[in-house]
Amino acid sequence: MAELSLLTKEELFVPVPELKILFAGTPEFATVALNALLAASYPIVAVYTQPDRPAGRGRKPQPSPVKIRALEHHLPVIQPLTLRDPHEHDRLRAFQPDVMVVAAYGLLLPRPVLPIPPLGCLNIHASLLPRWRGAAPIQRAILAGDSETGISIMRMKQRLDSGPIIVQRACPILPTDTAATLHDRLAQLGAQAILETLAELTRTKKIISRAQDESLVTYAAKLEKNEAWLDWRRDAVELERQVRAFNPYPIAQTQSATTVIRVWQASVSDLNSAAAPGTIVESHRSGIKVATGNGTLILHKIQLPGGRPLEVFAVLNSRAGLFSSGRVLVSSI
Repeated sequence: MAELSLLTKEELFVPVPELKILFAGTPEFATVALNALLAASYPIVAVYTQPDRPAGRGRKPQPSPVKIRALEHHLPVIQPLTLRDPHEHDRLRAFQPDVMVVAAYGLLLPRPVLPIPPLGCLNIHASLLPRWRGAAPIQRAILAGDSETGISIMRMKQRLDSGPIIVQRACPILPTDTAATLHDRLAQLGAQAILETLAELTRTKKIISRAQDESLVTYAAKLEKNEAWLDWRRDAVELERQVRAFNPYPIAQTQSATTVIRVWQASVSDLNSAAAPGTIVESHRSGIKVATGNGTLILHKIQLPGGRPLEVFAVLNSRAGLFSSGRVLVSSI
């Protein structure tokens, strides 16, 4: 594979006013890349992001993180419901972008959009493609027990995450990584990788890429809330990954006799127990040990309804009876 060489900080931040960028992204992951482009003085002709969505207790429409950042820099912000409308294609052309940079935008680019920027549409994807194409690559990598993941910069094709790879950067998955901590490292790595790619594109006006190996494709399906339930019949190692993968969303959870318990942090214990899966084996200030289908899971940080996430010792001070030995936790309501 022909990869772009790693550039120095000085090279990355040379202003390149001749390369006009149209940026498309929505969540915080994309904001990191947008910040890098702004810091590098790339001219951004417009920013596309998802329409404002209801959020919070009042369910009032809230702007995306990318929109907030774009408005702070007085950039044109476009929020179409779809890009399939020919009028949207005309509007894209009117910006006359040289290249389109896409990061977790949330809308597929239809075939007529892809050739509009003469230098292509480049996507920042949070996995080492072709592994984990799709909506939730960070969480799926943790769930699968992968030892590493990374960033892929690819030239976009109509089929989801199937375009040729321009550059990849690997990132280890640490034993303590949650989806949140891994997200933050990958966002920074993605910003660095797109700057390298654009710097090379500025110099050569062409990019060397390679096709993905279709025999190695795996898919990272969108997260569903019902996946958050801990099935105590499973292996403790798998349950611990589930807790990390679903932090900060949708948060792993279990059900006691009286309430739902959300699990924010857990670890695997060396203790073997003959108790039925879901049985609380021990309950101490250092953690609540629960029997699983294979091994024991220790709950370290939990959240009860109406409360905030707390270390176990703080919960036991007031609700010790809820977690006494012999009580049984179940997989769902």
